[in-house]
Amino acid sequence: MPRHLTPTTFEGSGHAGAHVLTESDRLVSASPAGIDAGWDGAPHPALLAAPDGTVHAANEAARLLFPALRPGRLLADCVSAWLCAAHAAGPAVAAGRVDDRTFDAHPVRQPEGPVMWWLVETTELHAAREALRRERERTAFLSAASDALLGSLNVPRTMEVAAELSAGHLADAAWIVAPGTRGRYSAVVCVRGARPCPLTLEIDPDELPGLAEALQGFPPVPSRWIDPAQAPTWIVPEGFGRVGSVVVTPLPGHGVPAGALILLRRTEHHAFTEDEEVFARLFAARSGAAMSAARLFEQQSSITEVLTEELLPPVLEQIGGVEFAGGYRPAQDADRLGGDFYDVHPLGEGESLALLGDVCGKGLEAAVLTGKIRNTLHALLPMADDHGRMLRLLNSSLLSSHHTRFATLALVSACRHGQEVRLRVTSAGHLPPLVVRADGTVEEVVCRGSLIGVLPEIEVSGQDIVLAPGETCLLYTDGITEARGGPLGGEMFGEARLRRVLGECAGMPAEAVVERVQMLASEWVGAGLHDDMALLAITAPRERHLTAVRGPGSP
Repeated sequence: MPRHLTPTTFEGSGHAGAHVLTESDRLVSASPAGIDAGWDGAPHPALLAAPDGTVHAANEAARLLFPALRPGRLLADCVSAWLCAAHAAGPAVAAGRVDDRTFDAHPVRQPEGPVMWWLVETTELHAAREALRRERERTAFLSAASDALLGSLNVPRTMEVAAELSAGHLADAAWIVAPGTRGRYSAVVCVRGARPCPLTLEIDPDELPGLAEALQGFPPVPSRWIDPAQAPTWIVPEGFGRVGSVVVTPLPGHGVPAGALILLRRTEHHAFTEDEEVFARLFAARSGAAMSAARLFEQQSSITEVLTEELLPPVLEQIGGVEFAGGYRPAQDADRLGGDFYDVHPLGEGESLALLGDVCGKGLEAAVLTGKIRNTLHALLPMADDHGRMLRLLNSSLLSSHHTRFATLALVSACRHGQEVRLRVTSAGHLPPLVVRADGTVEEVVCRGSLIGVLPEIEVSGQDIVLAPGETCLLYTDGITEARGGPLGGEMFGEARLRRVLGECAGMPAEAVVERVQMLASEWVGAGLHDDMALLAITAPRERHLTAVRGPGSP
């Protein structure tokens, strides 16, 4: 008898009493090579079973894992079902659970038929894989959530998206509550599987532990500190059922709190774990940032809209029996503002002051200076009878500012006298206006001058002209004449072409003249690049238009 084999006692083998295996018994039941003493002390569970499922032997680790495991018994009576199935099916490598532990079972077939099963515990490996899978899912969710949250810069829509994502992935229902005033709070509630519902809450946030603090940006309280039975009734959506667990966490914004996130779970689901609360805070950080960005965009859009309305050219009409019409097209079609501008100001007693200017550059920076010029000229209207003085004061104002841009400007005082309109035109470095007579003749108004905002002293010049009924004086910026396009795409529209077009507009109302010139200039440019374009037409109405004339001096 080999010295490395020792007898082992097994109880509960299916026969009455205990049975002691002798060394010869073990040699018969083991593989031909035998089983040495080290096998019994191996760290991994191992057992030997016949093809029919009868247990021949098991080491100590196997007996500890399966207490009912005894030689002579069937696998079906003492091991897990998944291991029995694997033994009967092949055998082949199998995996399964024993209580709360997981194992991989590796079969080794013995030459005489029995199969030795080695079980390797994979509990920690499976836990690590599960943690990695869960982390990947959460990372993917946070990435998708960020895309969805940032897909809109509308605050109510962002709140709805945040509530829907929360209810769909973090809880059974979710609330997004925005900071409020005087007890009124904008909120969105969403139950899993339903559409988010926006509403206004009139509540006391202190009724729900942690809500008042979350709305002020303080760290959240643990969910275990919140008793769902003591929570206010308003947090429970209609038909939701009993609340078993509540999480309240702040929505951090850009420097200021963006609101609070409230998560609810029903009693039939497990309470929020600490890990889930941490993940909820990660989601809340993204939601708060998106809401804060949307709110900031909303505020900036409102400010921009107000400022834009102030800087846009005005809508013109007949004043004192004189027709005024203007047209403007910025250099970039996506922009609303630029460096060209015009205005018409009634002065009383049937007189008006019209002006058209061109600031060096384009875009928002140029538009800011146009606003300054227009406001300055508006303040100088009491001295509108002295164009030179107005322009010199404007020049001093621009020189004393931080702007380094310059501008050209044309001023026109208009007054109706009977059927005629008398104009006093003054230029400060601007292109000379053109006058189209009733017979289609186009004349240039002779007036020159210095640029505004460059030299300490400027020179201005002017000319008085008279418009008969149907005649028009057109003021324009170089964006019209220097517009490049045409058949080859590089030819300027030019003053000659403008004169020809204007000659075809003889007898037209002011608005029709502007529309005609602007349309042809735009067609000439096509989709090509161009500078800001501005037009201002001043027309003496024909008799058939006099019934529409408004203001002092109309018949």
